[in-house]
Amino acid sequence: MSNRQLTFDSAVVNKLSSKLDGQKRLLLTFEDGVGAFSQHAMLHMQTQFTLNIVTTTTPIDGYNTILDSNLGPVAVKDYSVADLQQTMTIRLNSHQNTLQLNGEGGMIDDNVGFIDFTDPDGIKKNPSR
Repeated sequence: MSNRQLTFDSAVVNKLSSKLDGQKRLLLTFEDGVGAFSQHAMLHMQTQFTLNIVTTTTPIDGYNTILDSNLGPVAVKDYSVADLQQTMTIRLNSHQNTLQLNGEGGMIDDNVGFIDFTDPDGIKKNPSR
């Protein structure tokens, strides 16, 4: 387990709770084009993350660091921890209906993607990319 803490605000908890059960888990994917859940490599100097839902039986090779969160463990690629901060929050920007990842040092990603890989249309419903 990492000693980093990720907190989802109440609006995000309300949005995600119905999608999570004992058969699913969360990933916070650094969008670098590496691995099965990264949708693209960064084409610019901006740090980008995507919040993913996968089944507990889905192989998550490379996601070998766990963040503690109020929605349970969140797996991340170990090298992506360098772009994270000690204490972080994912908030819902209700004006744009997007997720924002903030840390104690400020904004990390103001447009976090969301893909539910357990939903056949999950990639199509990714509003931020």
